[in-house]
Amino acid sequence: MSTTPVTARMLQTLLGEWRSSGPVYESLADRIRLLVLDGRLTIDTRLPAERDLAARLALSRTTVAAAYRRLREGGYAISVRGSGTLTRLPSSAQVAHITFGDGLLDLTKAALPAPAALAAEARAAAEDLAGYLGDTGYDPVGLPVLRQAIARRYEERGLPTDPEEILVTVGAQQAIVLIARALLTRGDRVLIETPTYPHAYEALQAAGARLVSLPVTADYGHAQADDGWNVASLESAIRRTSPALAYLMPDFQNPTGRSMSAALRERLIDLSAGQGTIIVADETPAELGIDRPGTLLPLPAYAGGQEASVVLLGSASKAMWGGLRIGWIRATRTMIRRLAAVRAGIDLGTPIFEQVLTARLLPRLDEILRDRRGMLERGRDAVETQLASRFPDWQVPHVDGGLAAWVNIGAPVSSQLALAARNHGLLITAGPRFGFDGAFERYLRVPITSSPAQVERAVDALALAWPTLARHPMPDPEYLAAVV
Repeated sequence: MSTTPVTARMLQTLLGEWRSSGPVYESLADRIRLLVLDGRLTIDTRLPAERDLAARLALSRTTVAAAYRRLREGGYAISVRGSGTLTRLPSSAQVAHITFGDGLLDLTKAALPAPAALAAEARAAAEDLAGYLGDTGYDPVGLPVLRQAIARRYEERGLPTDPEEILVTVGAQQAIVLIARALLTRGDRVLIETPTYPHAYEALQAAGARLVSLPVTADYGHAQADDGWNVASLESAIRRTSPALAYLMPDFQNPTGRSMSAALRERLIDLSAGQGTIIVADETPAELGIDRPGTLLPLPAYAGGQEASVVLLGSASKAMWGGLRIGWIRATRTMIRRLAAVRAGIDLGTPIFEQVLTARLLPRLDEILRDRRGMLERGRDAVETQLASRFPDWQVPHVDGGLAAWVNIGAPVSSQLALAARNHGLLITAGPRFGFDGAFERYLRVPITSSPAQVERAVDALALAWPTLARHPMPDPEYLAAVV
């Protein structure tokens, strides 16, 4: 059996402020359960030995043993001879007691439903597929028709692009894994925003990268922050660590929703080129604007003669539909050939039908985006209005695009709130899921992709869950400032 161990020290970091007013073993089991549910502890993770965790948390071994027993009883862990205690997800029958109304409302995924145009284009793509059936179906770089359509879209956005500068992948996640495998060696430093997209830092860590954090804030009044990024921190991190890669999301950053200014984009490229750092700019939410003022071009458009230092990631999943698992990489021809060679050891290509469908949808993207913009605007306005009404002490930033709001709930109880909300029918992701160091317990990511009715239901669930946290002891405020 293949397992992934987590040390007592690592688990302590993930647990954060886990104690509540109930029995200690229940509090510990509850927090580990949440770590499993939101993916911070993956399935088949080997939990620390009872003795080791007890020593690390200054608990008795009996307390840790009781917590592990609770996890096993709930289906969140099993004991395997020779392997210790492994994490699990319970069966649907075991979690039936937390269903609510017509089922759980899932806000862990910030994603929109499929556009109206997709069904008709899928039928037409099925007819187009006949023209590809005489080939083998193995496609390591992407169909010419799709690469041309992607290149054309970049040109429409102000970035001249040749189809040979495009590599089509199975979603943007595979693109991140491919870049990490091709461009990193174990121990390389990688600059990455915090908070950030969880699967990105997981892929980079899996490649052996040493992550260097670059703070991004949703607080519009934050000192020295240029649209959310601290310029001094950016300059210091790049000059001090000379990272091999910098993984950044310059447009509608996930989860904060912030966008880099044109001046900061130019500064970022200059700093990175001076240190030999390759910028990997994740543009998966880049075209999901609502009412952002002005026009910002794709990052390489600000590079001048230094465009070779920028790699772009794109995806059909965010703007079109999550079930359309098509992503792409835009880079120099030399880089594309290098990535394609490495890809041969990962898979043999991207599914043909999905590529044909995406090639048909891309020319209609402006029409699709107009519909998306309306949906996102209604969702955003509902989130802002509902949360302001029910939680006046929470800080809800106004976002002008993207998929979510990064809400400051004012106390380090995000994980507890997410866990309590499940008992009222709401699945929502706690702030620490978007950090790799256990921080962000003051924050909750609230998607703006839901309908106003769904937002109202979600806020109702949060309002029911919130009072149950009031009796939980809070850490010292000075300590909270240090960790968040």
